[in-house]
Amino acid sequence: MPNISINTDTLTVTHHGGYQTVTGSCHQVDIKPSGLRLLVDCGQYQGDDAREARVGLNGKRIDALILTHAHIDHCGLLPWLLAAGFNGPIYCTEATAELVPLLIDDTLKLQLNMNYGDRQRVLERICQLTVTLPYNSWHRLKPKQKGQPATYLRLQPAGHILGSAYVELKLPDEQRVVFSGDLGPSNTPLLPDPIPPSRADILFLESTYGDKTHESVATRAQRLEAIIQRSLEDGGAILIPAFSVGRTQELLFDIEQLIYQKQLDEALPIILDSPMAQKVTRHYRQFKKLWSKEAKTKLNQHRHPLAFEQCITIDEHGQHMALVNRLKQSGEPAIVVAASGMCQGGRIMNYLAALLEDKRTDVIFAGYQAQHTLGRDIQQGNKQVCIDNSPVTVNAQIHTISGYSAHADQNDLVNFVQGIQPPPKQVHLIHGEPDSQRELAALLRNP
Repeated sequence: MPNISINTDTLTVTHHGGYQTVTGSCHQVDIKPSGLRLLVDCGQYQGDDAREARVGLNGKRIDALILTHAHIDHCGLLPWLLAAGFNGPIYCTEATAELVPLLIDDTLKLQLNMNYGDRQRVLERICQLTVTLPYNSWHRLKPKQKGQPATYLRLQPAGHILGSAYVELKLPDEQRVVFSGDLGPSNTPLLPDPIPPSRADILFLESTYGDKTHESVATRAQRLEAIIQRSLEDGGAILIPAFSVGRTQELLFDIEQLIYQKQLDEALPIILDSPMAQKVTRHYRQFKKLWSKEAKTKLNQHRHPLAFEQCITIDEHGQHMALVNRLKQSGEPAIVVAASGMCQGGRIMNYLAALLEDKRTDVIFAGYQAQHTLGRDIQQGNKQVCIDNSPVTVNAQIHTISGYSAHADQNDLVNFVQGIQPPPKQVHLIHGEPDSQRELAALLRNP
């Protein structure tokens, strides 16, 4: 059942997903008395949760969709929304507009086995409806009827992935409602930090890591190097399940730095085995204007942090399977970055099935592992897991490096809220599991 967090004479906010879970973000905003009905995100659930069933929305009754970013748990139900009659504008940043078709196409192909022609028709419709907005610029939303009071929309950098934004809504009664989307952590080297809004009367705040703090960027690089060096002594592959958007690029950024500082053997193959991640990485290079100052400095030094010589890309499925078999038989050292980030499909599954039983294998989790995912089972220390309906014994060394999370941690979230002055009148926690939300709520009440 949807969860309603606000229901007043001027505003109703209903959560269809991403309420007490970290996936399936979908928030409906009904603005009264104008009758304007918005959706902030329209995402799929991840994991084998039954709630992955399609959100029961009447698309004809939604006037506009606002996408905070291109991760599937925030945009993946867009094709179903179109099928339910949605015909309004899709507002997002330019970079998000470039990334969404890539991820939607992949979803339709893998989940529905949809043929190329049908996929293209869906993507063309998405592109026709998409309206790109620059950061830090108010946009007047078209009212349902002439003469009705206006609502304004503004997108601000969220620092989560390329093109990510938090959403500011200026309502007819002058209230400011802010949806954080997914906020990025502070001090990451690739994207700038998010800056809190100057005003938020009502704030809907993500709480993925509301109960945890991350390692620093310096610590994460040191831990990554230490794991790699230990693994090289033992032999075997290092497997890093990574999201194609965001996490993969952060990992490549740090690995290039280790190579530049001569802390990694130049003969060690760095394998990017994810066609989707390759496409996304090209878009990251395309939008260098959105990079942080540190990242731009590397470009000025004629370095290529996302396209270095030692990085080998695997395209064809046959190449992929040949590499999996070779690593299984030879035990030779290699770093493999492959999707999916929560080990719920994708090429990482073949590596795990082949190499988890080898004690020389290292698996590094560099991002959040949701409940009911294979990634969470492995991360929690299960000694036997099921892959493709077959039992697999886990003898590999399992590591978690929290510094690679693309989400703000507890300190970042508190600082974001405290940076809003005057303080919000209401803060509603979304996009987090209940324990995380309870701890963050207590901290925000008594900082």
